[in-house]
Amino acid sequence: MLPNTPIVAFTILLLVILTIPPIFERLRLPGLVGLLVGGVVLGPHGLQLLNSETETMKLLSDIGKIYLMFVIALEIDLEQFNKTRNRSIGFGFITFFIPIIAGILVGRFFGFGWNASILIGSLFAPHTLLGYPIVNRLGVVANEAVTVTIGATIFTDIAALLVLAICVSVNAGEFSVVSLVIQLGELAIYAVVVLFGFKWLGEQYFRRTGDEEGNQFLFIMLVVFIASVEAQIIHVDIIVGAFLAGIAVNEVVGNGPVKEKVEFIGSTLFIPFFFVDMGLILDVPAFVSTITNEFVMTLAIIAGVIISKFIAALLAKQLYNYNFPETLTMWSLTLPHVAATLVEALVGFQEGILTEPFFNGVIVLMLVTSILGPLTTSRFAPLLSQPLSLFNGGNKSGIWWETHEQEFEGESDEHKFTVLVSIYNPVTENYLLEMGAMLAKHESGLVVPLSIVKANFHLDEPVLSTAIHHSERQLKRTQEITQQFHVEAQPELRIYNDISQGISCTAREKNASLIIMGWSQQSGLRARLFGSIIDSVFWSSHCPVAVTRLLDDPIDIHKILVPVKNITPQALRTVRFAQLFADTNQAYVTLLHICSSVSSAEQIEEFKSQLSEIVSVDESEVKLKIKVIANDNVAQVIIRMARSFDLVILRSMRRRTAGGLAVSDVTNEVLKELNCSLVLFGEPHS
Repeated sequence: MLPNTPIVAFTILLLVILTIPPIFERLRLPGLVGLLVGGVVLGPHGLQLLNSETETMKLLSDIGKIYLMFVIALEIDLEQFNKTRNRSIGFGFITFFIPIIAGILVGRFFGFGWNASILIGSLFAPHTLLGYPIVNRLGVVANEAVTVTIGATIFTDIAALLVLAICVSVNAGEFSVVSLVIQLGELAIYAVVVLFGFKWLGEQYFRRTGDEEGNQFLFIMLVVFIASVEAQIIHVDIIVGAFLAGIAVNEVVGNGPVKEKVEFIGSTLFIPFFFVDMGLILDVPAFVSTITNEFVMTLAIIAGVIISKFIAALLAKQLYNYNFPETLTMWSLTLPHVAATLVEALVGFQEGILTEPFFNGVIVLMLVTSILGPLTTSRFAPLLSQPLSLFNGGNKSGIWWETHEQEFEGESDEHKFTVLVSIYNPVTENYLLEMGAMLAKHESGLVVPLSIVKANFHLDEPVLSTAIHHSERQLKRTQEITQQFHVEAQPELRIYNDISQGISCTAREKNASLIIMGWSQQSGLRARLFGSIIDSVFWSSHCPVAVTRLLDDPIDIHKILVPVKNITPQALRTVRFAQLFADTNQAYVTLLHICSSVSSAEQIEEFKSQLSEIVSVDESEVKLKIKVIANDNVAQVIIRMARSFDLVILRSMRRRTAGGLAVSDVTNEVLKELNCSLVLFGEPHS
């Protein structure tokens, strides 16, 4: 018999979170569905190992609920919202009020009072962007219809939570016009204090603490929980405070390491606790009874959401002149009702506003829309096109690195193209230097071979003297290599406690145009440690970074493959890098795009035409070929095609997070199985 202690409950929860979601994801079901099922199995209607009424579960569930709403707010791209603010607000208004009207009608039809019916309407309004990874993978995020839909999420979520706050307040006491006005006034003052006051505090604190990530993380946690406590003081649910706090510090946190820590802890621990607790609350006999005896109500909930969201998308089509693929994509993105809807439904159920059968109906709604939404997005999003306006009319002039030089005001026009080559591994340094020398010679620039000697506190240690002598010999050899290419070299030896910081700082001091680093082919702890250096340089550098694994002499590389996921400025500059390197050695470049298997011949031809127009350079003599393959297994297509090439150039996603070098699952799979030379190319802020 297991002891009834919080430690046992916590251990069981960790086991559930670790094992069950991956199983459901293999079955192509959302992992959170697995957490709900795990809660049911372990709850009072299953093995009775966990109880939602214990103080431990209440605390963990409340933290998870707060965390969930806070992370939802952090994930909102305010910059993206500002690009199409008016249309986003317009569509947000439409996709909020049409569903809320539908929800009120459903509530009234099934005998709910006005307060409960309005709350039901607010459940219909917010949506969860489960389809975002799909539109991101397809490269259509910049399509205006998609951007407007993403921006509308801010309006629907905030409005729905405010409606929830009012409904809960009305339910707590006697309703009157005076009490409603007072409640709205308190809400308005509270929202202003949180949104503007906490934003100002965050900016001041982050500015003063610099890179103290631990304290910044604690500050953000304190902010969200203070906002939640203040929400309780004015008799508003804690999730309202958590969401507003997330909006307040959204721009302060950005996409940096603090956000990464917040999301990591939330998605790993506390948010899953909340979904397990929902499974514990779920009464299985009542749930089955709802589906059978209350089938009409459940069907009305699902149909009300699907139809009202579709009508909202149709109205947006008429107002903003969108085509049908854009309209259907907007509808599919607003279909999933998961995070905010479930939290609202739980609050309404716990406050006694919603009945258990209706709460169970919302669970069914979550299951249906979380599957239907991504499926419809996968069907309609490939029909969208990427606007060419992203590329300033398809700018064909200039080489890939010049765009970065323009960002620094007051720099000399005579600045040379500078390649900083990090000397680390004697086995690979020759190839790295040769690549750097070839690029520098092509642009009449110079090479900066850099050797970092790691030191702690005592600079008189004999070990340090030995390391300096070794680095000096390495740098002397580098001059012999660069002289063969008739390229100017400026060797640098630096002593740093942190190797990655030494590379990034030296690159900034030398105003480097490119950093070239080697990728160790070893496995085990050494490779992981070296990989962490690469991660840090990718995260912190001011200029593009090319992490290379060269299996052949760069002079012998003549066939280059560049997978192009979608047409973006970042992808374009990766292609420019490939063209630049190819031009140093009369190589030819093949651009490979793997599109969805449902893409039509017209779409494929349109993509090839757009890509050809954008990447063509009038004065370039580089032979360039574009190949488009319709296949859903992107990684395997790249691996198969790479067998016929000398070098593959992949683009990394340069997110400034604690995760450092953030690459996609596709890239990870390709890196593991690729047998030819490769370059992982990334830029700042990409």
